[in-house]
Amino acid sequence: MLSFLNALPSGPLISFTLLLLVILTIPPLFERLRLPGLVGLLVAGVCLGESGLGLLSAESETMKLLSDIGKIYLMFVAGLEIDLSQFRKTKNRSIGFGFATFIVPMIMGVIIGRTFGFGWNGSILIGSLLSSHTLLGYPIVNRLGLVRNEAITVTIGATIFTDIAALLVLAVCIAINAGDFSAASLIAQLVMLALYCAIVLFGFDWAGKDYFRRTGDEQSNQFLFVLLAVFLASVGAELINVDRIVGAFLAGLAVNDVVGRSPVKEKVEFVGSTLFIPFFFVNMGLLLNLSGIAVTLTTGIAFTSLLVGGLILAKLLAALAAKLLYRYSWPEMLTMWSLSMPQVAATLAAALVATNAGVITEAVFNAVIVMMLVTAILGPVLTAQFARKLTVPQDLGSMGALAQLSLDNPVAIPANQKFTVLIALSNPYTQQYLIEMGAMLAHHEQGCIVPLAIAKAHVHMDDLHLNLALRQSDRLLDRAVAIGHQYDVTAEPRIRIDDDIAHGISRTAREYNASLIVMGWSTTTSLQARLFGTVIDNVFWASHCPVAVMRLLDEPMNLRRILVPIKGITPQALQTVRFAQLFADTHAGEVTVLYVCNRYTHPQQVEQIETELTAYVAQIAGSVAIKITIMHHDNTAKAILYQAQSHDLVMLRSVRRRTIAGLAVSDVTTEVLSKIECSLVLFGDTLWKPTEAEAIASL
Repeated sequence: MLSFLNALPSGPLISFTLLLLVILTIPPLFERLRLPGLVGLLVAGVCLGESGLGLLSAESETMKLLSDIGKIYLMFVAGLEIDLSQFRKTKNRSIGFGFATFIVPMIMGVIIGRTFGFGWNGSILIGSLLSSHTLLGYPIVNRLGLVRNEAITVTIGATIFTDIAALLVLAVCIAINAGDFSAASLIAQLVMLALYCAIVLFGFDWAGKDYFRRTGDEQSNQFLFVLLAVFLASVGAELINVDRIVGAFLAGLAVNDVVGRSPVKEKVEFVGSTLFIPFFFVNMGLLLNLSGIAVTLTTGIAFTSLLVGGLILAKLLAALAAKLLYRYSWPEMLTMWSLSMPQVAATLAAALVATNAGVITEAVFNAVIVMMLVTAILGPVLTAQFARKLTVPQDLGSMGALAQLSLDNPVAIPANQKFTVLIALSNPYTQQYLIEMGAMLAHHEQGCIVPLAIAKAHVHMDDLHLNLALRQSDRLLDRAVAIGHQYDVTAEPRIRIDDDIAHGISRTAREYNASLIVMGWSTTTSLQARLFGTVIDNVFWASHCPVAVMRLLDEPMNLRRILVPIKGITPQALQTVRFAQLFADTHAGEVTVLYVCNRYTHPQQVEQIETELTAYVAQIAGSVAIKITIMHHDNTAKAILYQAQSHDLVMLRSVRRRTIAGLAVSDVTTEVLSKIECSLVLFGDTLWKPTEAEAIASL
C-alpha cells in the first residue's frame, strides 16, 4: 500500500483530482450515517493530510489558493442566503435577539479566555468565535412548515447581526494584534470600517441593480459580475487591514437584493457548494493535528469542556431572554436555542484567520474544532425534537385565503381572452401525447392550441442544417394540427427561428398571450446545464404564464388516477391541486392529495392541515373526486414513490433547490423525478417577478 502511494505522481493536477473524488464520494456516505456532509470533508482532510496518508499538504500552493477561494465563497454564500425580506418584517426583534445571542456568548468567551490566562485581545476574539451561529437546523424547520413562525423568523434574522458583529470584532482584534494598540489607531480603524461597509453595502447594491437592469437576461455576464463583486470586496477589505472574509460576507449582503431568487443566484450557489466551499473544509481537515487534538482533549480538557459548555449555556440564556422579552412559548424558546447553537461557517473561517494571525493558539483552534463538531451534531438533533412541538402559523392556510383561492383558476386569464395552450414541440416520438394533453385542456376550456417548433438560428439563413430543421418542424406541426382536429380544437401552428430555444418559447407564449405552456420532459444533466440552466429551467423563469412539463407514458385519456403531493397549504401548492382538478375534469379522473409529515410532527399540526385541506376540497371538487391522504414517513421522496405505484400520473410542483451553509441539501423533487416509473407532470406557476411599483422604481 505504501509503495503504491509513493508511486503516485505529485502535482496540482493530482491534488485537484483527489479533491474532486473526495467531494463526490465522502459527503453522501456521512449523510447516510445522519452526520453532516461537512464533517465527512473534515475527516477526509485528516486522512489525506500529514496525520494520515500524506497525499495532500495544506502548505501547497494549490491547496492555499483553493482554500482561500472556498473560505471567501463560504462567507459570501452565508451573506447571500440570509432572507432580507424576513429580516425586514421582524427587524426590531431580530436585532434584539441578535444582540442577546451575540453579547452573552461574547461575555462568556471573554471570561473563559481571561480565566485561562489569555490577554484581553485574545479573550475578546475567543468571545467573538462563540457569538455567531450557522443555521444547520433550517432545513428541519423548513420541512415542518414552520419558517413563518415568528420565533423562527427572528432567529434567522438575528444571523445578520451576529455574523456581522463577530466578523467586525475579528477584524479589529487582528488589526490590533498586527501593531501597537492606541485609541487613535482603533478609532481610525473603526472609521475605515464604517466607510468600507457603506461603500460595499450601498455601492455594490446600486451598481448591481443598474448592471442587472442593463444586461437583462444575460446570465453568464451577471454571474461574472457577482464573482467580481465578491472578490473585489475581499481585496478591498485587505487594503484597510481587515480580513477578506469580512468583505466577502458584506458582498453577499450587498448583492442579496440584486440577485433575489433569480437563476443567477442558483448558479452562484451551485459553483460554491459543488467546488470551492468543499475545498475549504477539506483543507481545514488537513490543518487538523490529531496529536494536538488528543493533547487538547487530555491536558486541555478543562478549557475545551468549558468552551463547549459555556457556548451552550450562553446561547440558552440568550434564548431565555428573548422568551421573557417577547413572550415566546417554551417550545419556541428551545427551538431558537437549538437553531442558534451550531458554530460552523463563520466560526471556522474566523478561527483559521485568527490562528494564522497569531491571535489565538493552536490549542484554542483545536478546541474550536471540537466545539464545531459537538454543536453541528447536537443543534440539528435538538431542533428536530423541539420544532415538532410548535404549531403551524395561523396565516399559513387561513380559511379566507382558501376561499379566495377556490375562486381562482390555476391558469387565470381575463374574461375577454381566449384560453390558449402553447405546446413546445421538439421530439417526434413524444409529441402525440403532449398535443393530446394540450388539446384536451383547450377543448375543456373552449380555447385553442398553438403548436410551436423552434429552429435554431444560423449565421446564414440558407444554411443546410437550418433548412433541414425547418422541414422537420413542418412535419411536426402538420401532425399537431391533425391531432387538434381530432379533439375539435383550433390549432394555430407556428415556426420560430431563434438563437435560444427557451427565449423562443417564452417570447412566443407572450406574443400569443398564452394561458399555459406545455413542454416535454428533458433529462439534460450536463455541467453546462447545471451551471446555466436547462431549457425547462429558463422557461420556468422567463414565462409570463404557468408551465407544465410532462413525461407521459400513456395516452392522457388513460391517466385517470392523479397523485398531487403537497408540502403545505400555500397558494402555489393549491394552484397545483387546481390544475390537477382541471385536467381530471377533462376525462372524469380522480385526484389524490398527498401530505407527507415527519413521524415526529405534532398531531395538532396534522389535524389542522387535514381540516383546512378538507374545507378547500369541499369548495372546488365539483364533479371531480378529490381524496386526501395524510402519510407519516421520515423520507418524503420514498413516501411519494410508494403512493405513485397505485396511480397513473404524479403531478409535482416545481421547487427550486437552495443551499444551507454552502452545502447542498437533498432535493425531494429531484429524487422522485429520477426514480418514478409512472407518468409525471412538473407544474410551475410564474416565479418571482418584481411588482409594478418595483419595476417603475428601478427605471
